[in-house]
Amino acid sequence: MSIEVSTAETTTPAIRLHVNDNIVIARRPLKAGAELGDEGVTALGFVGSGHKIATRAIATGEPVVKYNTVIGFASCDIAPGDPVGRDNVGFRDFERDYAHAQGYIPVDLLPEAERASFMGIVRPDGRVGTRNYIGIISTVNCSATVVHAVADWFTEERLAEYPNIDGVVALAHGIGCGMELTGEPMALLRRTMAGFIRHANIAAAIVIGLGCERNQIAGLMQEQGLEAGPDLHTFTMQETGGTRKSIEAGIAAVKEMLPQANRVSRTQVSASHLSVGLQCGGSDSFSSITANPALGAAVDLLARHGGTGILSETPEIYGVEHTLTRRAASREVGEKLIERIRWWKDDYNAGRDTQINGVVSPGNQMGGLVNIFEKSLGSAMKGGTGPLMAVYKYAEQVRESGLVFMDTPGYDPVSVTGQIAGGANLIAFTTGRGSMFGARPVPSLKLATNTAMYRRLEEDMDINCGVVMDGEKSIEEMGREIFALMLETASGKQTKSEVLGVGRYEFLPWQIGVVG
Repeated sequence: MSIEVSTAETTTPAIRLHVNDNIVIARRPLKAGAELGDEGVTALGFVGSGHKIATRAIATGEPVVKYNTVIGFASCDIAPGDPVGRDNVGFRDFERDYAHAQGYIPVDLLPEAERASFMGIVRPDGRVGTRNYIGIISTVNCSATVVHAVADWFTEERLAEYPNIDGVVALAHGIGCGMELTGEPMALLRRTMAGFIRHANIAAAIVIGLGCERNQIAGLMQEQGLEAGPDLHTFTMQETGGTRKSIEAGIAAVKEMLPQANRVSRTQVSASHLSVGLQCGGSDSFSSITANPALGAAVDLLARHGGTGILSETPEIYGVEHTLTRRAASREVGEKLIERIRWWKDDYNAGRDTQINGVVSPGNQMGGLVNIFEKSLGSAMKGGTGPLMAVYKYAEQVRESGLVFMDTPGYDPVSVTGQIAGGANLIAFTTGRGSMFGARPVPSLKLATNTAMYRRLEEDMDINCGVVMDGEKSIEEMGREIFALMLETASGKQTKSEVLGVGRYEFLPWQIGVVG
């Protein structure tokens, strides 16, 4: 789904997204009595920017339709011109035709000679990084202080002799003990840790444990096939002599790693080596009109060049999952996605006051989103229009190119942690309200949905997709600009988040299972 907004249309007070819709979107705040131009209706009350207005009578129980997709049902009779929101739109589940793989069309790949390129860091095993970090990772919360102290010691001044190193990053978390010893909770944590240790943006890593935790270093190493060596050191605080001595040992180990880690250079590589985690946070109604479909257009381009887009946030595709299963490469891929949706609904979130059960965050509501169906409608657009090639569990290694899906929560730091563990070497993050986000060791691009927010938060936003609303660019033009910025960023251009130092505390593995 996409929308064209021409310069001439920017004078109209509301935006029609599809001919079959029974609502339009207010382009700017509208007072009661405002005429809606070609719609032939008058606003019957105040309507905030990005909020919805009925263009015809909608009877109680009748679907409310946006982008020709059901986003809820009228909880009372709605008159033409009425504001449409939580007060008059109800949420309930409804049957959807998954039509597995019936709309599958393979990606029209460009010949290798015609594909775009970027300046990447090629590792000995052929993996390609976009940044060059040394990672300090904790097995358990009990070693988090040591991990941060080691990383913090390596300031820009102390790393000045090593210009090819982007930094030393602490990868500390709040779990690792008081949890199930076996099963998916422990397996998930360990594959997340291993994904970061092996990540193409990590030149070398140190794993620091306490010594008595349930997530033992030996178990991690054996289960994940990791081996200690010059670029992977391990030790425990209890054996090393406590906090101070462990910090000293960590600093000494990093110093040994620095010369070798610095011996890298960027070389020209195909865009097929680019793997982009797709995120949205602090969404508003303009997310589905500007930034998300524009990012989707960029992902379609990326897929044609052989690269990968990782769509995630399972609760935020609920209600529109049928638009993905129809494009799935096979019935198996489509059914795997539906199995994850059902797990979220029937097991993980059953009876819980979470967004997959209807109510989105206060910020989303203020931005004009009425429920999870409407949020999902915009969220799924980040994946573009191409085929869905694979579905992965959280933090599994992504092997397929093109559009893939990874099962993650909607909570951005947890979701991005899984994407990076799976191999994402770039994050593209759309926001309408203004989320501040970074995720070392991977650069994060911030895409603003509207010009007003972009101007207010320009220090944090990398690109303004609000120009689509302003009539200055089409979705396709914006997609090409985003794709070009992806390549520049992958080549070393710093993002706004990197300049500000954002991303030091966003390593957050998904905590599932019993805490005991």
